[in-house]
Amino acid sequence: MTYRGHVKGGVVVFDTPVSLPEGAEVRVEHVLKAGESPIGEEDPFLKMLELAGPTGLSDLATNHDHYLYGHPKVDDEKE
Repeated sequence: MTYRGHVKGGVVVFDTPVSLPEGAEVRVEHVLKAGESPIGEEDPFLKMLELAGPTGLSDLATNHDHYLYGHPKVDDEKE
């Protein structure tokens, strides 16, 4: 059974009354909000989504090493 709640003063408080037997084993899962990091800080990887945009390069996935490091382009037909 899953019960929902929130943390108040460092204690988990259920949203609805719950009657569990003393000593019952429970599992608490931190449900993250959009953009929230598990450590409570802003996740720098999520910031990359804000920077991403159209490049106009139709072969970027195939030739990312070419565009990043100057490697020779990969011919799509050779793959």
